[in-house]
Formats: sequence, structure tokens, C-alpha cells
Amino acid sequence: MTDPSCFYDASTFEKTKQLIDAELGKSREDFIKHFRDSYSDPYPPSWMLAEILPLGVLTKIFDNIKSNQIRKKIAQEFSLSEPVFKSWMTIITVARNNCCHHARVWNRTFALRVLTQRRMVQPWIEIPVDQKKVYFSLCIIKYFLNIISPHNDRKGKIETLLSDYPAIDTNAMGFPQGWTDEPLWL
Repeated sequence: MTDPSCFYDASTFEKTKQLIDAELGKSREDFIKHFRDSYSDPYPPSWMLAEILPLGVLTKIFDNIKSNQIRKKIAQEFSLSEPVFKSWMTIITVARNNCCHHARVWNRTFALRVLTQRRMVQPWIEIPVDQKKVYFSLCIIKYFLNIISPHNDRKGKIETLLSDYPAIDTNAMGFPQGWTDEPLWL
């Protein structure tokens, strides 16, 4: 991760490394403090860095990896092709940034074009939906959550939120009729 020869673009690598250094410098996480106190290496393992880095930085790191094999292997962990994985990470990053900056997302039409796969190994949606609406972003998040945390309750949390705000138009959000019965949400 700190070897520039592992990445396509040296300039992007340097900018990313500066972002990593900044995040490490300001981190007050116990596990980062423990690493600093216990080891002489300047950088903790990537799994630790992933805990403190913004999602956009992780997406940039992935995008700049020189080895196609490594990018494919990462994407395969999620049963996705590399281009679809990259596309979905970008969608999640944009959604996260919009939420973080208090932008309106509930009835927004996003401009980014999303890549999808014809054959999904993991449970996915079957009802055609507008990929530029927030519902599709929620589907992508749920897809990743189902792999990372198989017993997550994202569906229940969304149902609770929607029932707490019944005036919100779920059609404007891109929710199709019967969304709760989709394989992804079961």
C-alpha cells in the first residue's frame, strides 16, 4: 500500500498517501495508538487503515491499483466483476458524501450511471427500478451489508424510518411496490 510501484498513477498515489498520513496523524482511535506504541512500522496494516480512511480514499486506492488480478480478487470477494465493484463503490461514496453534507437525497435523481451485472451470485433485486434514485443506492449498500454482515437489520431500519415519516413519497425515492419481498431484502 505504501509502494508506489503497485499503483498506476504516481501523482494519485502521492496525493492518496498524503491523505492517509493526514488521517493517521489526526486519528485518536485506540487501535491506532496501540499500533504506534507497539510497532516501529510507519503504517499500520491495511485493515486498520480501512477503519480510519474516508470511503472516497479507499475508492481511489482501489481504482489506482496496478494489478488487474488484485482488483479482480477484491471484487470477487463480493461476487462482482471489477468494473461493477468500482461503480458501486463510487455510488456508495457519492451517497455517503451527500448525506454527510446534508444534501437532499430522498427524491433526488443522481447523475452517475451505474454498472450492473446480468448474473448475480448473491441475492439481488428482480423488479426493474430507476438506478438514479436513492432506492438503488440503498440496494447497493444492502448488497454489501449482506456479505459483510449477513444478519444485518437494514430492511427493518428502513421500514421503521419510512413508517416514522409516512408523508414521504417512496415513489419519489424509487421504491417499487413489493420491494420488501425482493430476494435482496429477505
